[in-house]
Amino acid sequence: MIGYYIHHVGRGHLSRASAIAAELEPHEPVTALSSLPRPEDWSGEWVTLPRDDDDLPFGDEGADAGGRLHWTPVQAPGLRTRMAMVSEWIAAARPSVIVSDVSVEIALLARLHGVPVVSVALPGRRDDEAHRLGFAVSSTIVSAWPPDAHGMLSGLDVDAAAKHVAVGAISRFRHQPSALPRDRPAGPPRVLLLNGRAGGIDPAVLTRAREQTPGWEWRMAGGDAGPWLEDPWPLIRAADVVLTHAGQNAIAEVAAARKPAVVIAEPRPHEEQLHTAAVLTDVRWPALVIQDPLDTDWASTLTTALGYDGGSWAGWNDGSGAARAAAAIRATARSATAPAATATDGVVSTGAHR
Repeated sequence: MIGYYIHHVGRGHLSRASAIAAELEPHEPVTALSSLPRPEDWSGEWVTLPRDDDDLPFGDEGADAGGRLHWTPVQAPGLRTRMAMVSEWIAAARPSVIVSDVSVEIALLARLHGVPVVSVALPGRRDDEAHRLGFAVSSTIVSAWPPDAHGMLSGLDVDAAAKHVAVGAISRFRHQPSALPRDRPAGPPRVLLLNGRAGGIDPAVLTRAREQTPGWEWRMAGGDAGPWLEDPWPLIRAADVVLTHAGQNAIAEVAAARKPAVVIAEPRPHEEQLHTAAVLTDVRWPALVIQDPLDTDWASTLTTALGYDGGSWAGWNDGSGAARAAAAIRATARSATAPAATATDGVVSTGAHR
């Protein structure tokens, strides 16, 4: 049995977990541990945890435990109950490994129960004490970008870097990108604005961009500009250029569709999107990163992006990221159950010695 903790903020953690679990399930059952409601397409068990940010009697006082942790608010009933539920599940299920996507506290709890941990690393600067601790207790650290995308993650010490595995982008869409047909009728070039669930591109920027590009057809998805779509794939495939934030899943899905991108990094903790955007400025990737959206010549920008070869995304998302992540998780589980080799007087034996 594999346990998979799925953070409840945003949709990226669930999307990534679903893709990886689909690769794990043929080999070993996967149980999700999350405050999110169970999605209809999740085939394994699902343990619904209470939220850890509701009904806080003292607000967020002491939540970072003096900088050593990320979220442990004092006397929070939801936090207490969810941690107890995870402990009870570990005792009953005896998992071979627990994947943490993403929680330092869950990683620590699992390791304190003697369960090996695979932590999912997000982009950005992760050199704070909490991240360092979470990485230190993890047997493997997995990240969803290609190994040659240098600069996505900064702050790893030598030990953490040695167990870090970059598996490539992970998208929920499994189509064969190289065989994708042109899915739109003839007409003016089409740009898709791909936002997250809330907020998104500054309305003033969007107004300016549309005023400057009368020859383009605009479509909107997500944020304040358009409807939230559980499945934006048809719109992504039908676009000629995608204007998107620099979130991991958004970039992975644009890359899966092999569409040129215009990227605007949004503020996130730990400089997450800034790190990604900086990497995407490399000429290998068919992305045009905008630094100042309000001072951008949008007609020129979209025309330039239209000339990029979307096929260059193959190095970012080759469709096998989830399978490689699953392989790393299974390898961690196997190594934890294999007998350890020790040397005594030049004779190699197996077993633990105290």
